[in-house]
Amino acid sequence: MKAQPPNATAATQAAPATTYLRQDDAAWHWLEERDEPAVRGFLDAANTQTDQWFRPLDPLVERLYAGHLARRELAVTGLPSRLDHYTLWSETAADADYPVWWRHPNDAPDQRETFFDLEARAREQSFLELGDMALSPNEEWLAWTEDTQGDETYRLFIKRLPNGQAIPLLDDIGPELCWAEDHCTLLFTRYDATQRPDSAWRLRLALNTADATASVEQEQLVLREDDPEFWIGLGKTRSRAWLTIEAASKDTSETHVVPAHTPHVAPRCYQVRETGVEYAIDHRPGYFYILHNQGAKHFQLEVEEEHRSGSRQVVIGHRENSTLEGIDAYAWGLIVAERDHREAQVRLRRLEFDGDHRLTLDAALPCSPGPLSLNLGDSPHFDDRVLRLREESFCSPSSWWSLDLDSGQRQLLKRQPLHGDLMPEDLSCRRLWAVSHDGEQVPVSVVCRKDLADQALPTLLYGYGAYGEALDPWFSVARLELLARGVAFAVAHVRGGGERGEPWYLAGKLEHKPNSFEDFLAARDALVGAGQSAPDRIVAYGASAGGLLVGASLNQSPQAFCAAVLDVPFVDVLRTMENPDLPLTTAEYTEWGNPNHAADARRIGSYSPLDNLQEDAWPPVFLQGSWHDSRVPYWEPAKLYARLSLANIASPALSNRVTLLKTDMDSGHGGASGRFKAWRDGAQQDAFILWALGLADDGDPTAPTTDTPAR
Repeated sequence: MKAQPPNATAATQAAPATTYLRQDDAAWHWLEERDEPAVRGFLDAANTQTDQWFRPLDPLVERLYAGHLARRELAVTGLPSRLDHYTLWSETAADADYPVWWRHPNDAPDQRETFFDLEARAREQSFLELGDMALSPNEEWLAWTEDTQGDETYRLFIKRLPNGQAIPLLDDIGPELCWAEDHCTLLFTRYDATQRPDSAWRLRLALNTADATASVEQEQLVLREDDPEFWIGLGKTRSRAWLTIEAASKDTSETHVVPAHTPHVAPRCYQVRETGVEYAIDHRPGYFYILHNQGAKHFQLEVEEEHRSGSRQVVIGHRENSTLEGIDAYAWGLIVAERDHREAQVRLRRLEFDGDHRLTLDAALPCSPGPLSLNLGDSPHFDDRVLRLREESFCSPSSWWSLDLDSGQRQLLKRQPLHGDLMPEDLSCRRLWAVSHDGEQVPVSVVCRKDLADQALPTLLYGYGAYGEALDPWFSVARLELLARGVAFAVAHVRGGGERGEPWYLAGKLEHKPNSFEDFLAARDALVGAGQSAPDRIVAYGASAGGLLVGASLNQSPQAFCAAVLDVPFVDVLRTMENPDLPLTTAEYTEWGNPNHAADARRIGSYSPLDNLQEDAWPPVFLQGSWHDSRVPYWEPAKLYARLSLANIASPALSNRVTLLKTDMDSGHGGASGRFKAWRDGAQQDAFILWALGLADDGDPTAPTTDTPAR
């Protein structure tokens, strides 16, 4: 265990816990009483204690922050996107938190004009998060939703482009928006009492182009979902022929379609839901394409004539060693995303239309060698034959390419610029395979400085492992500050995520959830066994459901890590899942289980971090929460902090153990909304990590320095 920085005394450490201790509630459930003044007092005291602890590290935080800014291009211009009438792009000034959107007529590039200034709107708020932006099909009106608290409750605005006033239309709605093709109908969602998007609504607007005014002509319910485990999502096919309304749970889905040009028509259910069956549809004139897992656990692709149900034919059948993840339909055919289970890698494949609806499967689209993330970029036109691709890896920043389907030519459009002493060619990335408790091979990605690749390095181990989310390779400028100081960054691709396809997800949920924790610990041991990581210098990092992963792993093997960072961590799993009135709870039953069933309650209780807390054994920990977080309430990290702090008081051996809690009182689950505050918060996290790894006294870092833009 590392020594504390000066002035972080045991008395300072203990103050919040001792001041607010209630003998009648050792579990600290009273912290859930948001309106009680003592709750704010507790969080404020913990924040003060954290500020005091960090004071000796403030110079390091500033160096990390300045180094981060110096490495990146602060003035950012987005790639232009050519629509029917205008070409659009965004620009973020070097000293701005938010972008400004611009446009010019397609035939007049010199006539550029601002049409949406999010930076100006943010100046009026302490928090601002854009939910969705939706441009009307005729490109004359912009609708958007924004959250000004962080609680993911949104307000709808509309404006005449380019310079009409922002007109508020609705409050307390969901983030999603979708225009119909009649140019005056807008679809949106509403929440139920648990903040579940349970309904889709149609808003018919009276739009006056001449005087740039807008008002609501009619508001009508389109579809309501009564099952508390399902939520509603909106979409539109690239063909612009159909609006889609999806009702989905974690393992079952049902899609309803509405003609986009006649949105007043009642929605038609495409395929009635069947428990455990997920499907998605896309459209080309005359045909629907259905990606589904009915009798095909890794999904298969079928086609059906648009107005002739029961005419389905298999396009790509089920395969054991790959999962079909998505389809994008164009006039000429499809782009299919498939994930190779063995390589834990996504490939994009092209299916070309040839004659009488015969599709031929071409080779994978050309991409750079090695593990990387390959995504289809923005291509709004249904008949586009020049696609945009986005690539990035753990070593290389994002690159955007154009791919001409006719010539096969790839052209680099943009690459995220880097500055300073650490370039992609100076980095090394490798993949290890950890052997978990049951013999399963778990991929572990590691990136470090190339000149240190053969050494046992201090290491930050990151994991998530839930909802089938795949931690595909991603680049981080902030990470360079750790790498420059000799830290390795590793990712444990544990079961419960989607890195090795649908089977990987299923093997880490419900009754298989403990596999995630075993995999994370196996990844840690594999790093040590391969000589990549120093055994006594590994910090664990988990956010949200990743906080559950790290918390459960610490309870199981607290000596495995020298410290941990838990950001908005889901650690009071059993109690949260027992409360159906909380946001997301009922929708999560198919992920964790329903504690109304005794077997599920026992299983969740067997790993829920707060229900199995090893108070006397945890290493130093930096906990973070957000006051307006509707996904993981602030009280979950607060309870963990309180119980660890009490253990510090009770045991002289723990009197110097560092237990910190920082609660952002102005944000939600995603943390700070402005990029500069988010980067500064990240620099504080990194300072804690470096301290825990014994690298806090790094003097002048190898990273370049710069003056911080005035904020």
